[in-house]
Amino acid sequence: MGLVPALEEPLKQPLKSVLGPATAKVMAEHLGLHTVGDLLHHYPRRYEERGQLTHLADLPMDEHVTVVAQVADARLHSFASARAPRGKGQRLEVTITDGSGRLQLVFFGNGVHKPHKELLPGTRAMFAGKVSVFNHRLQLAHPAYELLRGDGEETVENWAGALIPLYPATAKLESWKIGKAVQTVLPTAQDAVDPLPGALREGRGLLPLPEALLKVHRPHTKADIADARARLKWDEAFVLQVALARRRHADAQLPAVARTPAPDGLLTAFDARLPFTLTEGQRKVSQEIFDDLATEHPMHRLLQGEVGSGKTMVALRAMLAVVDAGGQAAMLAPTEVLAQQHHRSITEMMGELAEGGMLGGTEHATKVVLLTGSMGAAARRRALLDLATGEAGIVIGTHALIEDKVRFHDLGLVVVDEQHRFGVEQRDALRGKGKQPPHLLVMTATPIPRTVAMTVFGDLETSVLDQLPAGRSPIASHVVPAADKPHFLARAWERVREEVAGGHQAYVVCPRIGDEEDDPKKAARKKSPEDEAEKRPPLAVLDVADHLAKGPLQGLRVEVLHGRMHPDDKDAVMRRFAAGETDVLVATTVIEVGVNVPNATAMVIMDADRFGVSQLHQLRGRVGRGSAAGLCLLVTEMPEASAARQRLNAVASTLDGFELSRIDLEQRREGDVLGRAQSGARSSLRVLAVIEDEEVIAQAREEATKVVEADPELAHLPGLRTALDALLDDEREQYLEKG
Repeated sequence: MGLVPALEEPLKQPLKSVLGPATAKVMAEHLGLHTVGDLLHHYPRRYEERGQLTHLADLPMDEHVTVVAQVADARLHSFASARAPRGKGQRLEVTITDGSGRLQLVFFGNGVHKPHKELLPGTRAMFAGKVSVFNHRLQLAHPAYELLRGDGEETVENWAGALIPLYPATAKLESWKIGKAVQTVLPTAQDAVDPLPGALREGRGLLPLPEALLKVHRPHTKADIADARARLKWDEAFVLQVALARRRHADAQLPAVARTPAPDGLLTAFDARLPFTLTEGQRKVSQEIFDDLATEHPMHRLLQGEVGSGKTMVALRAMLAVVDAGGQAAMLAPTEVLAQQHHRSITEMMGELAEGGMLGGTEHATKVVLLTGSMGAAARRRALLDLATGEAGIVIGTHALIEDKVRFHDLGLVVVDEQHRFGVEQRDALRGKGKQPPHLLVMTATPIPRTVAMTVFGDLETSVLDQLPAGRSPIASHVVPAADKPHFLARAWERVREEVAGGHQAYVVCPRIGDEEDDPKKAARKKSPEDEAEKRPPLAVLDVADHLAKGPLQGLRVEVLHGRMHPDDKDAVMRRFAAGETDVLVATTVIEVGVNVPNATAMVIMDADRFGVSQLHQLRGRVGRGSAAGLCLLVTEMPEASAARQRLNAVASTLDGFELSRIDLEQRREGDVLGRAQSGARSSLRVLAVIEDEEVIAQAREEATKVVEADPELAHLPGLRTALDALLDDEREQYLEKG
């Protein structure tokens, strides 16, 4: 028994055995760090130089920050309050400066004594807390701080380097405490197993891993930091690309049935019916897809196209080609609303070609069935039977398609709509429905920069539709600063009335539904004082609809749509809106993808700062789908200088989704954009910035492909195998293969 721990790799040691249970618990819960290795790979966000100070002017709102600054002055005030009615309340205000900007710190009550003694003018310290705005000025309330004395054993030891590493921290654990923990485990860095093949490392002049870890945490010069980061970026890019290369390699070994459309079959009949000609882009992408379908390995293709670029048309032609070749095609949509819409629009586009087996259906026709979780038992049985017998060539549905009960006669193609909502398990479950793996076409309207496509969808070939079909109208977008200029908001509602008066319709989008409090679990959880003090809750559909119907939009026909409504009610609301029987639809983001009502020309997005850039772009794509110009108003109460406002200004200034996705990536961590936000797990990319490091990613992809072709099992590279296992453990497997 005694031998086991000795054999264990030092980097796999749990933190609680090294740092003590309390610190380890906070690290696990708030930063996702569990082992010594995790902590060594928790790199500093930036470095402060002892002689230099942070730019206080550039601090982000509502984020936990650590700054190094000097106390300019400190004043103790007394005030009367409910708790201390006789003017006995105490407030300490400390102003700190970095030479360029100033920041106010406030301490209250009994918390004033220690800082009052310690934070004397001229003192330098590190301060950590959450930046908020009070009386139009930035402030930190009750920040934690660590004095930088420059004397005494302890500080000299910890701040020995001229460069002070500042770590991504949380309210529960300040940067300097993380720094001390890192110092404790740093000696084990020498045992780190190097994942890069020796020849590659030397060929590219990269540091060995133990040296890179040492230099990233305890740099003596800026050159140390640059060398360390360059090396660590390569690790991340390379290990990720090896994982993807192995997946591509494995997929290329799979067999598939080649599907070539019959010369005068369903596809030809469909093309002949089309009232318009396909765009050049649609023709080119269709050809790429048909070429893939004709091979005996499964197609894995990602189809990217701006909102409204005609992806559904391309996907439908691919499905018809497969039906022509005797197979079946399945289209997976992320929501029931969307599945119903796709079903409706596809049967409309196909006309009598979708009436296979019925009187009036033409000779080439097939059946198009819908399969969702909320269908009645009889309708569901009929749909399942049509799939099993092969009577239905095309099925459109939600996750319900993946259930065990669903049997296909001969599944040849799977089309997944709005990719980032489907995990790899679901993709694989659907793949398992074919006699042999079906071909796969993944569609997304979120434009993805090339490097992100290489990183996240690295196991897919990419096609891009970049032209909009004729007849689409431009969308004007404006930010409405409701707090600074309330009359702008009043004008926004007037604009909605004007659109409706002109015979059009409008959407109002809100972040919340508004009946959440019924959830006993949520209500039972006591809110912490920080939560109470946080900004007001996001605006809710039910409240906003009520307010509009009684106030600014009185007299108009206002309806609501949200995810918790019964599917039949949702469908009824959408049908009424599509038929023009409703003037204004107040909805959550259920309308984000695929909803197509050409007569809707205006959209007002409430609390727009609560949405991501790509999401706003998606939402905005719901208007301007007809011949009349679209209008999108982004309502926010965030102050002008905030990062949120800059984000909204960016969305208002361009309709180019690829440009916006770059901005989105630069402003958030990659992981979030790549759909990480949905699963709440953190990005496995720590130093690699998908946008800036385009070069590294492209080179790593090349090297990875070579390595995997030479040695698919990585038998000769044990270090790389270990790193790969670590990357692919639990959740990260899904992160990678979300594709």
